[in-house]
Amino acid sequence: MHNELAVLLEQLTRLVRQLATAGDLSMSALMLLSRLEREGPQRLTELAHGEGVSQPGMTQLVRRLERDGWVRRSTSSTDRRGVLVEVTDAGRDLVGLRRSQRAAALDRMLGTLPPEDQAAIDLALPALTRLIAARTTANPQEYAR
Repeated sequence: MHNELAVLLEQLTRLVRQLATAGDLSMSALMLLSRLEREGPQRLTELAHGEGVSQPGMTQLVRRLERDGWVRRSTSSTDRRGVLVEVTDAGRDLVGLRRSQRAAALDRMLGTLPPEDQAAIDLALPALTRLIAARTTANPQEYAR
């Protein structure tokens, strides 16, 4: 079962990438905007760690998003050396638009399945949500080994 799930996750990742494209923004950029919209302002180091990328890579991504008006950076009030990144109203609007577009695409895809398959997917959602929540609160590298 786990091997089948691993293959399915690879295919699902490909599908998410296809659904995530929005103009010139990469999936990484959209995922970062979504994270900031959900979780609020975060330090660059936290973002890099949480997204599993290097700090220089995250800095470069944040610079691009800031240049385009999707995020803004500010100095941390608790640590003057720290930089906080937050999503702008324009970035929040983009996340909402992309989420709506993805939901509509998924509705169309799910509509092609028989009702029993749709029900099975609905039943799996709470367990998948718990799995993702447990993984995101732990050290992301812990499960990558």
